[in-house]
Amino acid sequence: MKVFISQSNYIPWKGYFDAIQRADVFVLYDDMQYTKRDWRNRNQIKTPNGLQWLSIPVKVKGKYFQKINETEVADQDWPLNHWQCIVNNYRKAPFFPVYGPRFEALYQSATEQHLSQINYRFLKAIAGMLGINTHIRWSSEFALRGDKSEKLLHICKDLQATHYISGPSAQGYLQEDIFRQNGIDVLWMDYSNYPEYPQLFGPFNHFVSILDLLFNTGPAAPSYLKFCR
Repeated sequence: MKVFISQSNYIPWKGYFDAIQRADVFVLYDDMQYTKRDWRNRNQIKTPNGLQWLSIPVKVKGKYFQKINETEVADQDWPLNHWQCIVNNYRKAPFFPVYGPRFEALYQSATEQHLSQINYRFLKAIAGMLGINTHIRWSSEFALRGDKSEKLLHICKDLQATHYISGPSAQGYLQEDIFRQNGIDVLWMDYSNYPEYPQLFGPFNHFVSILDLLFNTGPAAPSYLKFCR
């Protein structure tokens, strides 16, 4: 039983979905504190003028300690604005005619008030497009206790995990020894050496939203990941 635990991101990059595919269960860790200028509510796409942020406007004034799953949308016009920007920059991509209508429907129906629910909507749909059927759970379903590493450990124990999948950025804080003591191996994601794919607009960039991969490679998208092949 392999478990991946992460905060929800908005239309994240391909490495995020690689980690989801590697797991049997993916836990959205959204009762963590919301952080500004992070990946929770925004991501980047390529344009003829360079990278451009697509950011969901959220209510942050005076909400210094709100959790991700408590964070609310500040402007209901964001789906139309994001979709128009995507159309303007990807309508000439080879597989936009295939995937464009699916994303248009997603944006048209994205009326949720809370950021976590919006992120879940897109994560679930995109995982389906990539052929990923990993079970998704919420951290709020579990009794979290202890420090950061201990909370992750308790989720893994509740799920009877044998392996915990972690991104490399956690190497600075994760107490790997307490996982080993509980019979759980930590598997570190390696986001290097992804193959390049045909991409619009100048020099290749690995770190843009997964939308870029889908619009440019279509059904072949999983072959450009490591654990979806």
